[in-house]
Amino acid sequence: MSVVKSSLSEAQQKKLQSLFGHVRLHLLYKASVHGFTAAAFHSRCDTQGPTVIVAYNTAGYVLGAYTSKNYTQSGEGVKDEETFLYSISPGENKPLRVAGISGQCAFTDANTGPNYGALVFLHEDKPQFQSNPGKSFHFQRAAMHGEDLTLTEFEVYRVEGLGDILAKPWRNVQWTAERKQQLMEAIQDYTPAIKTTHQARVLLVGPVGAGKSSFFNSINSAFRGNMTSQAIAGTAGKSVTTQFRTYSIKAGKGGRAVPLILCDTMGLEENIDAGLEIDDLVNIYKGHIRDRYQFSPTTPLLADAPGFKKNTTLNDMIHCVVYTVDTCKVSLLTETMLAKFATIRKKTNQLGIPQLLLMTKVDEACPLVAEDLKNVYRSAYIQRKARELSESLGIPLACVLPVKSYSEELELDLNTDILLFSAVEQMLNYADSFFENQVVEDQEVNDQLELYRSSDQLHPNLSKHLEHHVV
Repeated sequence: MSVVKSSLSEAQQKKLQSLFGHVRLHLLYKASVHGFTAAAFHSRCDTQGPTVIVAYNTAGYVLGAYTSKNYTQSGEGVKDEETFLYSISPGENKPLRVAGISGQCAFTDANTGPNYGALVFLHEDKPQFQSNPGKSFHFQRAAMHGEDLTLTEFEVYRVEGLGDILAKPWRNVQWTAERKQQLMEAIQDYTPAIKTTHQARVLLVGPVGAGKSSFFNSINSAFRGNMTSQAIAGTAGKSVTTQFRTYSIKAGKGGRAVPLILCDTMGLEENIDAGLEIDDLVNIYKGHIRDRYQFSPTTPLLADAPGFKKNTTLNDMIHCVVYTVDTCKVSLLTETMLAKFATIRKKTNQLGIPQLLLMTKVDEACPLVAEDLKNVYRSAYIQRKARELSESLGIPLACVLPVKSYSEELELDLNTDILLFSAVEQMLNYADSFFENQVVEDQEVNDQLELYRSSDQLHPNLSKHLEHHVV
């Protein structure tokens, strides 16, 4: 599945957003990809809330319409005082904004292309539009579209308000060099609750492009003290990671190993038969899959296949699962992807593995955070996205962690490191919960063993359970 990208230039996007104020635009539909048809438009844009049409013509104009109402194909005229038409013309610094004629419907909610009276898009399912100034809106044709009715592209975006800065942060963070040093030392000095295990193994799971590999590279960079790129990261539509990889981290070049193994795997994909297989995921959880195992695009690794690690111990298992989701795409998670997450959550819960969720790319999702990362817990938008993820994935809000990974920077940043190290600290805390459950389980087994000491032969069920957690 290829990545669908906006055709707006940076300058055009700034001009468009100036018409709204503090909003984020989510691309829903792109005609060159999804089709220049009314059916394609409605399949992706109906019941999406406030939306803005972005049409491009051969004369270089960008024009369209905004409505705060839903498209539902009701066949009726819709009144919306917030609706307006606009045009961004070549060479003009400010966009043209045209309000509706008082008392008239803003648009006709039919099963055709979007019909705003004065502008009718996707006319006859073709890359063109009709211009009828005077119907619901008044404008000069030359100013609106330069007398050019041919479309080179047609897009629709959901318009989502970002909200304001919260008076009080919803989580308290100390943004100081001392706090960063404290977190680094706590991570480096971490010791698992079980003596036979020396490192916590954390698995990153998420959709393609969510930033799993970038997160590892960022953690590695923060500990090394310079930018690194050990894990392959990219922006392709298909998973860049095709192997199961386990990455160790060292504190400084040639320094001692941090007691944490970050495990990376294939991304989750929209198609049911694509991306990471649930059976492969369970094998990873149980320690059966070795580092650098190349995933098969068609079948999971079978128990009798070469490379399947049969005898495993607690050192091979996953102790904490961390889901990664691009904050920019929280509202665009499909039913298919949510169903995949639900299946994975169910399996993970059955195995008693603690789970966290990383909200990645928070700086790209909210301009307030991009301006100052310390706003991450004062951003009403980020808080809203965290709650939305918590509800849709069934993960407690306390387990949702906003982070920013390094992407284009050449130098480390104090605030970025503090967010990254805070996330790692939580991973180790959750891994401890897994170890403590094993300790309790082992104690129960030992207590049972005392009951059987007078017998010549151990009870078969207990004997099987005592095989040093071999799965």
